[in-house]
Amino acid sequence: MRKPTGPIQHVVIIVKENHTFDNYFGRFPGVDGDPNLAPASDPPSSDHPHEHAAWLKRATGAAREQYAQANIPNYWRYAQRYTLCDRYFTEVAGPSTPNHLMLIAANSPIIDNPHYRDPIRDQPPFDIASLPAKLAKAGLTWRNYGGYAHGYITALKGSKNNLSADRFAKDAAAGKLPAVSWVYGPTGLSEHPVEPVKAGQRWTADQVDAVVKGGLWANTVIFITWDDWGGWYDHVTPPLVEKWTDGTQFRYGSRVGCLVLSPYARTGYISHTQHSHVSLVKFCEKTFGLQPINARDRAADDMSDCFDFRQKPLSPPPPAI
Repeated sequence: MRKPTGPIQHVVIIVKENHTFDNYFGRFPGVDGDPNLAPASDPPSSDHPHEHAAWLKRATGAAREQYAQANIPNYWRYAQRYTLCDRYFTEVAGPSTPNHLMLIAANSPIIDNPHYRDPIRDQPPFDIASLPAKLAKAGLTWRNYGGYAHGYITALKGSKNNLSADRFAKDAAAGKLPAVSWVYGPTGLSEHPVEPVKAGQRWTADQVDAVVKGGLWANTVIFITWDDWGGWYDHVTPPLVEKWTDGTQFRYGSRVGCLVLSPYARTGYISHTQHSHVSLVKFCEKTFGLQPINARDRAADDMSDCFDFRQKPLSPPPPAI
């Protein structure tokens, strides 16, 4: 297999679930956040409606609650030490599946999660191009740890690279990661309401610790983000860059957090640059010398403001708490 060149050999994309930026980071110092929302319970009391129809009514229907540093201590430590983005938007104004597809393929043929009653054309698998397929064609490696949406793309369905979530920490600690890893929290630790938040963020930190343990920190970038808004309030109105077939907003969806961990991440930096899920696809393409998949990633930013490759490399984060 072809070995990546340059300071970054591995990109790890950790995808957690269903929390907006204000819901998690609205109280973080220096961000464009609303710090005055009511405290949210941990675990959340309910799974709020978050399909596309609910998103269109979010001004009155979203849950106006948020978590504090005590709930997500590891995420706050990462934000203090590395980079936190406060203008990072979900790609699709809807729930998980279309956003998961965007994180893999910069494309989604659906705006809501698929249902068995949908027309056949709206049911997976979808015959679309993807970043994993492009990596493989270029002689680069990839793995999906615990995600379901890779199986929704025809060329990736049934791949031996689709592994369980618990394999990531084992592979990372052994120093054996591919060029790009997509990592998803297992049931109970994904942070999807009504799963516990504090336990979920600790699981994420354990994955980061495994990267450090395996000696991979020096040439790795770890992105931590959340797939969709989860029915929670966020005070920033997302830009309208693409409409769905019915004329409603397709892209972008609500803001979510995105943490950037790397020796080359700007330290203590809050990125106010507009990013989205497809920005992570673009970052991988730029890092590994790949051509864009489509017009979305061709036009996307590449997260470059979050990095300084000339700085003295930052030390790894301390162990999870």
